[in-house]
Amino acid sequence: MSELYPLSDRYDVADLLTESERAPLRRLRAVLETAVAPLLAQHWEAGTFPAQIAAPLQELRLMDPPELRGSAIRPLFHGFRIFELARTDASVATWYTAQAGLFRTACRVGGSAEQYADWEPRILDFSMTGVFSLTEPDHGSDIAGGLATSAQRIGEEWVLSGEKRWIGGAFDANYLAVFARDSADGQVKGFLVDREAQGVRLEKIHGKTSLRIMQNAHIYLDAVRVPEAMRLHDVNSFKDVAAMLRAMRSDVAWIATGLQAGAYEAALRYAMARQQFGRPLASFQLIQDKLARMLGNVTASLQMVEGLARLQQDGIFRDEDSSLAKLHICDRMRETVALAREVAGGNGITLASDVARFHADAEAVYSYEGTHEINALIVGRSATGTSAFV
Repeated sequence: MSELYPLSDRYDVADLLTESERAPLRRLRAVLETAVAPLLAQHWEAGTFPAQIAAPLQELRLMDPPELRGSAIRPLFHGFRIFELARTDASVATWYTAQAGLFRTACRVGGSAEQYADWEPRILDFSMTGVFSLTEPDHGSDIAGGLATSAQRIGEEWVLSGEKRWIGGAFDANYLAVFARDSADGQVKGFLVDREAQGVRLEKIHGKTSLRIMQNAHIYLDAVRVPEAMRLHDVNSFKDVAAMLRAMRSDVAWIATGLQAGAYEAALRYAMARQQFGRPLASFQLIQDKLARMLGNVTASLQMVEGLARLQQDGIFRDEDSSLAKLHICDRMRETVALAREVAGGNGITLASDVARFHADAEAVYSYEGTHEINALIVGRSATGTSAFV
């Protein structure tokens, strides 16, 4: 049984980590349990982000942990870092991966070697923070062809106009990695836009019923000037953006897996503690059936993301692989959180048991980084050799 996750990692996937990789995960768990978890219910209900958790998480240096200095960071460690965060809270995992996954990937894949060499040290220590700004109010799944934000080059500057929506973490970022269509050639280009630049305006998206802790922004860009030096020099078409998405979509599969583990463990704790008809809830056959199905889903999901990490370790990054993991694991996630809520009965709709938070947050994870339908079409295209995209 897994030393790190004895309740939810039944096939010991985490035992594939080295001791040097487990050490930073233990440090992370200590911070999550003491500085993060006690604040979650309060801030989820209020729809606010607990700003006091940022520094303790950033100071862990999880993108370049001291235990792993001098060695390459393996995809498996990268995945379990996300798993541990999501096992505590999906919003916190989404907030952290906005920097460590989305923004860092945008700069690494989209920036030139010289640009990334300059930016990387500051990204790693969070002195340069950013978010990935692709989705628009009228374009989500059809963003490849529908992207409407415009960019026009004037001398050594670019002028950007348009809107972006659902951009998580934008209020605290130094830079917005914005993707816009070049008016000269019609191709998509990438830019690091200073959040404080003239013409940039952010509005908080209110009324969310999922990921309430994560602060999502609607961004308005009104003739915002960006120097050529802050253009992502290796982004010259949407194919370059797709390469980023290919690298990032697996992160969401890990979030969905960790979220399932958190929901299962919360339901198990509840069932063990709750008494009904003079007996622990966990002693009833129907409850054990639900727990067994949840554990099966978590176990299968861990096996799937571990296989994806092995492919990535070998340098294999294919759209269909990350899409298959994202769509299948998110399907299982939906079932797992629904079963967790059932186990907790009426208390499953309150924040006291943690189950309600996982149940609601799963809906956002199900949709972002490619809806079920879009990922299914990517996998179907690979399987059949025929595209069903319209």
